[in-house]
Amino acid sequence: MYKNPRCLYESNISSFLTKEKEAVFGLLCDHYHGDALTTTREAWIGEIEILQRSLLPWKESDGHIIFEYDIPRLGKRIDVVLLLKGIIFCLEFKVGEKDIHEADVDQVLDYALDLKNFHKYSQDRLIVPILIATKHRTRSSLIRESIYDDRVVNPLMTGEEGITDLLAEVLDKFPDEGVIDRNWIISPYAPTPTIIEAARTLYESHSVEDITRHEADDVSTDKTIAYILEVIHKSRENGEKSICFVTGVPGAGKTLVGLDVAVKQTYQGSDKPVEDEGAVYLSGNGPLVAVLNEALARDNYAKCRGRGENKKLTDSRREVGKFIQIIHRYRDNMLAKIKNPVENGILEIDPEKAVKQQYTGYGEVEHVAIFDEAQRSWTHKRLADYLKRGGTYGNKLKVPNFPMSEAAFLIWSLDQREDWATIICLVGGGQEINTGEAGIAEWIRALNDTFPYWKVYISPQLTEPEYAEGKVNELLKDNQNVTYSESLHLGVSLRSYRAEKLSAFVHSLLAVDGDAAGILAQIKDKYPVMLTRDMEKARRWLHEKVRGTEKTGVLITKESARYKPLGIHVLQSDDENAVHWFLDDKTDTRSSNYLEDAATEIQVQGLELDYTCLLWDADMRFENGQWQYYSWNRQKSEWTKLVPNTESKQEKMRYMLNAYRVLLTRARAGMIICVPEGNPHKTISGFWEDSTRKPEYYDGTYRYLKSQGLDEI
Repeated sequence: MYKNPRCLYESNISSFLTKEKEAVFGLLCDHYHGDALTTTREAWIGEIEILQRSLLPWKESDGHIIFEYDIPRLGKRIDVVLLLKGIIFCLEFKVGEKDIHEADVDQVLDYALDLKNFHKYSQDRLIVPILIATKHRTRSSLIRESIYDDRVVNPLMTGEEGITDLLAEVLDKFPDEGVIDRNWIISPYAPTPTIIEAARTLYESHSVEDITRHEADDVSTDKTIAYILEVIHKSRENGEKSICFVTGVPGAGKTLVGLDVAVKQTYQGSDKPVEDEGAVYLSGNGPLVAVLNEALARDNYAKCRGRGENKKLTDSRREVGKFIQIIHRYRDNMLAKIKNPVENGILEIDPEKAVKQQYTGYGEVEHVAIFDEAQRSWTHKRLADYLKRGGTYGNKLKVPNFPMSEAAFLIWSLDQREDWATIICLVGGGQEINTGEAGIAEWIRALNDTFPYWKVYISPQLTEPEYAEGKVNELLKDNQNVTYSESLHLGVSLRSYRAEKLSAFVHSLLAVDGDAAGILAQIKDKYPVMLTRDMEKARRWLHEKVRGTEKTGVLITKESARYKPLGIHVLQSDDENAVHWFLDDKTDTRSSNYLEDAATEIQVQGLELDYTCLLWDADMRFENGQWQYYSWNRQKSEWTKLVPNTESKQEKMRYMLNAYRVLLTRARAGMIICVPEGNPHKTISGFWEDSTRKPEYYDGTYRYLKSQGLDEI
């Protein structure tokens, strides 16, 4: 029998009903990749028996049944899909169960939403998710579409005895659903998984082909990945050192590109890493690295245990840790090899501290290093000050007179290889958010001044104002090793799958250029951007929006100060809290879904949620037609206006604007902005009850956002 790659078994219903159950079971086993567990085999037998009884009323229909339908880009399988009288039924079986669990209801609803959002031939169809706990004694009596007007029916529940009647009632309620496209089973997909889902799939399958949006005309992740791999190949063949700068709009998939290059270069189509061809993905973003590592480790551990392997979670964590690493630890490992103290401002390897190898030289084992958020690399001053007192990572080496910026040192580290090396810098425009972050100009200065023989491959968009303050052309004009390529720019947002123009809207909103309202009008039907002055209304909106295992959370800038009166606390900054906030489910109070702990731009940069609330405090206010910036003085308990009369204050103001840029681009499906009303009350003596939260601190921002077309609740 022909094996459809999207499922383990598919047939018209009439053929399925006349086939021996052992024959159907045999095909499921034959088409399964690997050895199915005993519990899986028992579940299949139960499902076949139950459905061959339950579907008898439709033996003459033109319906279709599909077992183990694969959602490859999201790494999920639906137990059974029924295509019957124009309706798509998603069936999730819990064979032998008598109780209904919320997590199981969420699971089948997630499948329905995946089809609705990412499956071309399901987008306009009625989708009915049904949870079948086979020993459950009752069935759902209320059948209605969800409040979201997306043609997904609220999840239904039944035991095996109620399946026939429940299907009949649904078909009776929705009698005119037409005909489903005969190519439904091979429908094009346009999925946009979260970065966590994407990383899981990459790590397990070593392939990005099933998790990028191939059907979207303008999406260029594949083109970018292919270009980078060709640069790597050319560097290896010619024995060259090269560096690529990849730019992209927020959410365009820069991190996904970096992860995929690391996987493809390391595995090269094999199940095991290719010797001496390795790549490492490095990030200075502690929460991002912690969340990705823990997500991959948990997933790997669960899958290994599911296959019957005796594996500990600590083993999975150790395995994953080789692939994604914090950049500071990589840096500290190279620092341990240098002569210390540094003499004459020149870094040298101390042969007493390092072993020189034939090809690696004194470099690390990887030929290829991918640096995420390269614009956040540290200035010379910040790195030198840090090393002077001893760092917080690795062995806390003290280097009292370090001569390089972080960018220069990272290039120097790869330059220690005797053969070849490639660096990939993933660059976010206008996303420097911390004092001491050098921006991309520092990378270019290092190449010009210290490594002029490195080949430079660069996105033309790197010349735009948000990168290196528009000075890239000037910085590179005398460099003879520069190649520009449009393939190194990712211009379409993958994060906001419903609003590819979200980044343009955010840019316009913050630039106050008058275009924001027009852009929002184009996207608001698919990607809601709401406004409120009431935090409780914001919470209610978020709770009503998320379904299944979708994630929501409150975001706030690290400069914010007056959030406690609104019942909000700021998430503590250690990586463990970020892991709980992003990965734990809605039953855990540490989860983002509880809407109690707000994450800052430091904790969420590079990550994402489905729906967000941005709590807009008085640190950045819209006054007299422009943004004004205020710093919180803890000693005096008052806001102090920042005046751009020094370079450090100008830098801080730029970082504060970028913080809002980051927070406004974290949501995949929609967001609400809460601008508080402040405290309008005065004491009996006529003084402000709370002078730190005067209404005037917030009203200008509220009026500006309202004028840009945000709908208010």
